[in-house]
Amino acid sequence: MSLISPAYAQALGGGGGGFDLVQLAPLALIFVVFYFLIIRPQQKKAKDHKAMIEAVRRGDKIVTSGGLIGTVAKVLNEREVAVEIADGVRVRVMRGMIAEVMARTEPAGEGKADKDKEKEKEDETAKTDAG
Repeated sequence: MSLISPAYAQALGGGGGGFDLVQLAPLALIFVVFYFLIIRPQQKKAKDHKAMIEAVRRGDKIVTSGGLIGTVAKVLNEREVAVEIADGVRVRVMRGMIAEVMARTEPAGEGKADKDKEKEKEDETAKTDAG
């Protein structure tokens, strides 16, 4: 004795052949969430790291990915820098292995120009106070 009629049982199992856009929506939603939570922040971090590495110059205090802390003694080329990790001890480091720039030095030309501008401002202030 069957509780389900044969016609009703055939109607339940027969809808597997068509493609439905609703079935694709959860997969698309997962991709969008992954993009905004994982892919996009990683791209931004990589872009910031590349800009930091390109801006490294002599005198900057850096940390390598191996954990060494030192001062950039010389920029050898676009891929390598010489880092002084102790008095008189220099090692060559690939720029890509620089993990962090701890302290930046100011460029030689900008420092003098800034000091000249500050001196001009002080002179103008002194003139207005005296006059």
